[in-house]
Amino acid sequence: MASSFTPHPLLSFSHPPSTPSPKATIAPPPPGSPPEHQQPIVQMGIGVSNKRGGRRGGVSARINGVDSTDWVASSLTRRFGIGAGLAWAGFLALGVISEQVKTRLEVSNQQANTRDVEEEEEVVLPNGIRYYELRVGGGVVPRRGDLVVVDLKGSIKGAIGEEFVDTFGEKKKPLALVMGSRPYTRGMCEGIECVLKTMKGGGKRRVFVPPKLGFGEKGANFGNGVEVPPLATLEYIVEVERVSLAPA
Repeated sequence: MASSFTPHPLLSFSHPPSTPSPKATIAPPPPGSPPEHQQPIVQMGIGVSNKRGGRRGGVSARINGVDSTDWVASSLTRRFGIGAGLAWAGFLALGVISEQVKTRLEVSNQQANTRDVEEEEEVVLPNGIRYYELRVGGGVVPRRGDLVVVDLKGSIKGAIGEEFVDTFGEKKKPLALVMGSRPYTRGMCEGIECVLKTMKGGGKRRVFVPPKLGFGEKGANFGNGVEVPPLATLEYIVEVERVSLAPA
């Protein structure tokens, strides 16, 4: 005998078709990676990540519009630690601050090694220049292209108190000379450059310059009534304040 079965309305074995969620599910970030909104931004400096990451980024320098150095610094930091990242930063900064560091080292060495001369002795050079060493410098010897800052007091030999140049004193400014460069600034002459070639930073000499290495047959007129007559032998006090080496 056939019997018909009517399912109860509440006991339905059919499943309605699933309706897609209006919002897509976003997979969580992998372990160890901070959320996107917490990612550090590193730009032209040392970037600091969020507290969860606990690491510092590297130095970013924009080269041809690509932050390649930032990528290198960050990679080095993650792989080898902050020391490697900072080393890369130091390499980038070296070109900017190397001259400042070099100058400080030069001044420090000069001050440590400069000494006064106990007994002055006359030295005669083949070109006729005579000088007395008053203080031996502890700095470097200038070479062609180096900047030399000097104090000068120059007069005609035997003319006491009639200086044509004098930069000694608190309110006076020293003179600068680029070795091998002409013309010379006020009061300088070829003989002074010859003497500087054998002096060191911090050194001081009394120098006598013959006319051929001074102002020669024409002499010099510095204005305001300050003149050096033709064929005059010059007497100088030369003190080298600093020698700044030309950039390599």
